[in-house]
Amino acid sequence: MPSRTPDDVAAPAWVPPAGRPPLSSRMMRAAWRGLPAGRHEAGWEPGLVVPAADGSPLVTDHYFPRARGDFPALLVRSPYGRGLPWSPQYGLLFAEQGFHVILQSCRGTAGSGGTFDLWRNEAADARATVSWLRGQPWFNGTLGTVGPSYLGYTQWALALDPPPELKAMVVQVGLHDPYALFYADGALRLENALAVGVGMHYQHQGMAPFLRAALRLQRRLRGITAAQPLRGAYGPAFGTELPWLDDVMTHPDAKDAYWHGASLAEPAQRLRVPTALITGWHDALADQTFEQYGRLRRAGCESALLVGPWTHTSALRQGWPEVFAESLAWLRAHLYGDPSGLRPTAVRVHTGGENTWRDLDDWPPAAAAAAWYPAPGGRLTRQAPAPADRTPVTAFCYDPADPTPSLGGALLSRTAGPRDNAALEARGDVLTFTGPPLAGPVDVLGPVSARLSISTDTGHADVFTRLCDVDPQGRSVNVCDGFSPLRTAGQAPSQVTVAMSSTAHRFSAGHRIRWQISAGAHPRYARNPGTGASPLDATAFTPVRITLHADSALVLPRSPGPA
Repeated sequence: MPSRTPDDVAAPAWVPPAGRPPLSSRMMRAAWRGLPAGRHEAGWEPGLVVPAADGSPLVTDHYFPRARGDFPALLVRSPYGRGLPWSPQYGLLFAEQGFHVILQSCRGTAGSGGTFDLWRNEAADARATVSWLRGQPWFNGTLGTVGPSYLGYTQWALALDPPPELKAMVVQVGLHDPYALFYADGALRLENALAVGVGMHYQHQGMAPFLRAALRLQRRLRGITAAQPLRGAYGPAFGTELPWLDDVMTHPDAKDAYWHGASLAEPAQRLRVPTALITGWHDALADQTFEQYGRLRRAGCESALLVGPWTHTSALRQGWPEVFAESLAWLRAHLYGDPSGLRPTAVRVHTGGENTWRDLDDWPPAAAAAAWYPAPGGRLTRQAPAPADRTPVTAFCYDPADPTPSLGGALLSRTAGPRDNAALEARGDVLTFTGPPLAGPVDVLGPVSARLSISTDTGHADVFTRLCDVDPQGRSVNVCDGFSPLRTAGQAPSQVTVAMSSTAHRFSAGHRIRWQISAGAHPRYARNPGTGASPLDATAFTPVRITLHADSALVLPRSPGPA
C-alpha cells in the first residue's frame, strides 16, 4: 500500500461533529507519560446505534481526528463498557494518531440490546458492524482491529471470515480459547473464573461498581474458595448468580458440546491479515498468545510478537507506553503504508534477570534442551539417574483441608507476577530442589517443561511445578510454572509431562536454579479433594501421600548465550 498522509487527500463529504471526548478521558490522557504526541485533535460522536444481524441495537461511540483528510478505521468491540479506561486508551489516543475508532459495546452490555452470551454472538455481531461501517460517509474502506483480553476474542471472531476491508489486527494480552482460560486439562482455574465473573458482570456498569465488586470479591475470596461445597459459593460476593459462570464451572470436559465453537484457534491457521500479538511473561493468557503466534507463522501470515515483563493487567498500565507504541507502529504500517516505526525483527522479548530487551527472528528461538534432575537432600543436578531408575527421591503429604496456597504467577488479578517464594517453600507440602551456584550466566529462552514420575496412595491428586531463580542472598523468585491433574495407578509410578509455559530469563553467575513441586496452588486452581469427587461438590477431603521418583526431570531450553 503506498505511503500517504491525510493532507494529501481531498476532504470527505462527511463533516465531523463538534463533540469533544469526555472530560475524564482527556484528564487521563493528560496524565500519561512516555506516549507519542498526538497528530490531531480528537472528536467524539457518542451513542450511535448499530443494528446486529438479528436487529439488536449495538451501542457504539465514534472517535475521529478533527481534521481534513481520509483516515482508516479501527474496530474495538468490548463487553466492558465504553468509559474508562477504554475511552482514552483506544478511542482518544488512536483518534489523535489519525484513525476513526469505533468503540462498541457487545450485546447485552452497557446499553446494547440482546443478552450477553460468552463467545457465541461475536462473529455475527462483528460482521454486522462492518456492514454498517460500509455505509458511513467517513469510512474509506480500510479497517484494522485492536484491543486486549476479551477484546482480542472479538478480533479473532471477525477473523473467522475476514472482510476484505480488514488489513491489520493487534491482539493485546488476548483470548482465543475460553476453555483454556477456565480449565487446565479439566482442573478449574478457580481464581480466573471468579475474576472473569466480576469483570463481565460489573465492568460495563462503570468503574465505581466494578471497583466495589472487585474489592468485595477480594475480601471474601478466602470464604468463597474454602466453601464446602464450592458450587454456588460465589453468589453472596457477587450479589447475584451468573448462569453463564455456573455453566462454565460445571462443564470441565473440553469435548463437551457446551464448548463447541468456543475456541477460535482455527482462524490463525489460515489467516492472511497481518497480525501483531502482545503479551507478558506473567499474563494468564500468555500461552494462548504463543499458540496463536505459532499458528500464524506456520500459515505464512505476516506477524509479530512482543513479550514484556508484564502481567495481564500491568501490560495495560506500566507497560502501556511499549504496548501502545508497538500497536501504533503495526497499524500505521498496514493501514497507512508507513513501515518506519516497525522494528527489524519479528519478535521482541524482555529478558528477566538481566532486565533487557532482545530482538529475535522467531519464537521460540533455537535452543538445546537441558535436563536437571532431583536428588536426595533437595539437590538439583545435571547428572542423570541410571536408566530405568525409579527409586523414590522423597515424598510429602498433601492435605486438601489445608491446601497448598498459590503465590503470584500467571493470573488475571493484581496478585499476579514474580514474588518472593520463601513462605511457600517453608511449607511441608512443597518440595524444592536447588542447583549449585552458577559459575557463569545461564540463559533460558523458550518453553519450559517437567517430566514427572509420581506415585500416590489414593490415585487422586494434582501437581504444580515451578521454576525459580534463587539469588546469592537466598531469595527465591518464580519465573514460570505449570499445573496438571495426575492420573496415577496407586503405588506404581505414573509419568506425566507438565508444560510450564515459556520464559526468556537469565540466571546470573552466583544465582541458583530451583525446581519447586507441590500438589496444588489454591485458589488459583480448585483444590483436589483427594477422593475422586468433583471439586465443586466435594464436602469430604482425603489427604494424599505423593512420592517423587528419580526418573523425573526439569527440562530447560538453553540458549547458547546472550543475543
